[in-house]
This record gives sequence, C-alpha cells and structure tokens, in this order.
Amino acid sequence: MEKLRLAGADFAVITVWPCDTPPVRYKGRVHVRWGPRRGLATAQDERILNERRRHRDRPFDVQPVSGATLADLDRLRFEQEYLPSLVARDVLLANDRSYEQKLAATKLIAGENEPTPTVLGILVCDYSPSDWISGAYTQFLRIAGDDLTGPVLDEEAIHGTVADQIRRPEEKLESHNRRRVAFASAEKESLGEDYALDGLRQLVRNAAMHRSYEATNAPVRVYWFDDRLEIHNPGGPYGSVTVENFGQPGVTDYRNPNLAEAMRALGYVQRFGAGIAIARKSFGPRLRFQVQPGVVAAIVTREAP
Repeated sequence: MEKLRLAGADFAVITVWPCDTPPVRYKGRVHVRWGPRRGLATAQDERILNERRRHRDRPFDVQPVSGATLADLDRLRFEQEYLPSLVARDVLLANDRSYEQKLAATKLIAGENEPTPTVLGILVCDYSPSDWISGAYTQFLRIAGDDLTGPVLDEEAIHGTVADQIRRPEEKLESHNRRRVAFASAEKESLGEDYALDGLRQLVRNAAMHRSYEATNAPVRVYWFDDRLEIHNPGGPYGSVTVENFGQPGVTDYRNPNLAEAMRALGYVQRFGAGIAIARKSFGPRLRFQVQPGVVAAIVTREAP
C-alpha cells in the first residue's frame, strides 16, 4: 500500500495482485468481474479461470499425480463430505455441473479435460493416499520410558485421508491422556490431565497442514514418552518463515496453500496462523520447538502431578 497526495488530501492506494491459483472462493462462492458484469461465477467462468493456471506455476498440492485416475477418488466422500463443506448450499442446489467439472472447480483434478487427480485430490478424497504419496501417513507410538529403547505400549501406522490422519491421532491422544482428581490439596476437588487436548489438537493439525509431502518418505511422527510428547513434522520452515523467526506472532507462510483451505473448509482450521499461539497458551513454557531445515519437532513436557 502506498500514499498519494492530491489537491491537498492524502489517499491510500491499495494494489491487489491476481491469485496464482484461481478460482478463489469466499464464503463458498466464486465472484468474478468480466468488464461491467459482476456476480457469481458460472461453470464456464470457473473453467476459464482453471485454464489460466499454468502447470509450472502451481503449488505442489495442486500438481497432478502421474498414474492416478478418477477411480482412485472416493466419490461418496467427495459429494457427501467435502463438497458441502466447501461450497455454499444454495450454490450446490442450483449446480448442474458434471462430476468432473466439480472436481476441477475444487482443484481435486488437474482440469475438466485432464481428469488426473492432484496431490490435493489424493490427500482429501483418495481411498489410500500413501499408495501415491509414500509419506502421507502418521506414525503413533506410546513408549514406556523416556527414550525410544523403552517398551512400546501402543503403536499404529495411521493411513487414510488428511481428515483421517487428524481424527485418529486425536483419538489416540485422548485415550492415553491421564486424568487426575485432586481432593486433599484444595477446598474443592479439581480435575487435571497430563496434556491440554486443545493444545495437542493444534499441534497435530499444524503438522498435517504444514508438513512437506514432496521429496520425502517420512510420515508425521507422534511419540508419547513417560515424561514428554513429541510431534515431528517432515519439512522445515517454508517461504517467509525461517529457523530464526519460526513461531513469532504474525509470521506465517503456506507450503500447501490449497490443502490449508481444504482443512479450513472441513473445520480443522479456524484462524490461519493461530495454531502455535493457541498451543503456547495451552502449555506455556512446557512447549518448545526444535526447528531444522528438514524437520520441525514440537516437544511438550508432561504436566507435573
């Protein structure tokens, strides 16, 4: 934004650059302006916007996945779960587009005439994403002890869509989270737990959204030790986020911008950039990050009894 001074008055000039990956949805609708006409995008408008994207300019999460076909996508999940969360109800009721057109409009395939699922389509609606993206799963371990040499009490390799990889680890974390009731130390009984679940949810969802799905076979790793919990996220800081400024308020960037929008539509992200702040509010100094160029680890020590 820059300021201009005309006839003794100051004016603010705001420059808005076009999106690299149109169309852009606002509250479930795509708004367009062609000459003097302004309004909601038609199916033809969205096709034109989709065609404007050049393959080499697309983020990795909307790159086509070689060898994948429409048959690999779960149509029922797309039409009953994902599409209603992304597109407004009245738009869906008036929609007469084909299955391929809907997939293209939501960026789950490369285009109406190029029906190859994208990375986003695989992560959101594929039956088995890790068949195509080898690291697209989460490894959970509950270890008795303070290091990896201890006995494993519980373990699971959690496969499935991004939604599945959020729901199942959160269920695991809740089931292992020990709750305590204090009677003698206060006038009233109080409830406590080893870890605040709200904070843990933010860290799990943050890992799913910001991890690298490109050029790595590493999963997200959730390791629960007796004295701490660690969440390892493959892929280090990205874009404007560096090792030095990681976690600072207002400093954020998106390795997977379309996946981030999909997670927001599905209800797993409420406010972009607030995840770490919420986790820090939940855990205080018990939460620390180990940030390296190829991995980020969130480490939370257990609440003292």
